[in-house]
Amino acid sequence: MGSPFPGMDPYLEDPIEWPDVHVRLIVQMSRLLAERVAPHFIVRVEQRVTLVDLADGERRVIIPDTYVAEAPDASRYSTASATISASRVIAVLEDPAVHEHYIDIYDARNRAIVATLELLSPANKTAGPSRTAFLNKRRAVMASPAHWIEIDLLRDGERPREVRGLSDYYALLKRGETGVRGEQPREGWFADIRDRLPTIAVPLRPPFADVPLDLQAALDAAYAEARYADQLDYDGPPPPPALKPADDIWARAQAQAWRREFQKS
Repeated sequence: MGSPFPGMDPYLEDPIEWPDVHVRLIVQMSRLLAERVAPHFIVRVEQRVTLVDLADGERRVIIPDTYVAEAPDASRYSTASATISASRVIAVLEDPAVHEHYIDIYDARNRAIVATLELLSPANKTAGPSRTAFLNKRRAVMASPAHWIEIDLLRDGERPREVRGLSDYYALLKRGETGVRGEQPREGWFADIRDRLPTIAVPLRPPFADVPLDLQAALDAAYAEARYADQLDYDGPPPPPALKPADDIWARAQAQAWRREFQKS
């Protein structure tokens, strides 16, 4: 069963859910793009690693790493019917790094980067090392011949001035124009909580035309693959930030109607 919402599901914005949502969306978008751009271009899922200070506020979003600590008593694993192979006790230690995935499109002939797509995470929108690294990359790509696309499906956190306050969700494109000086115009796609997510343009290199990326199709596929309908608790209010009063009433009605249908299925 699909989401209760026609577009972005605000329950997916929970910081606890978002790491899984982020990875699944990146994979779905890369699949959709690969079908459109092959064989002249290559789509790759890349990873950025940002080192952080474990003493600061980003400690809670760090993904743990594991290290062998000690060998346990193997006798605990003997049973009447079979013997389970002895394991080792693993100590969980925090990795002082934040790992974030994004998409790069390469020219298949020379492996030059044609476009970069960033799906924003909470760490990209909150003051700290991850946001600094993201903004540095944003500036560098925008100043290069590569195209820059950022997609923000999180209502919380900081936003660039050019899109601030315009909508609940947005996608922003800055085309990489070789040889053109000065600040270049940017293209935006905007959606609110009640809207279907847009199909955006992903530019390549001449003589190839822009290709479409259906953000709603990517979200729907990720939602179905993860079976979020079985995981999310739609009984309570959406996670912060709070919706506008009229949208909050609408969202609760959507969730209530969805629950009735879900119980019938």
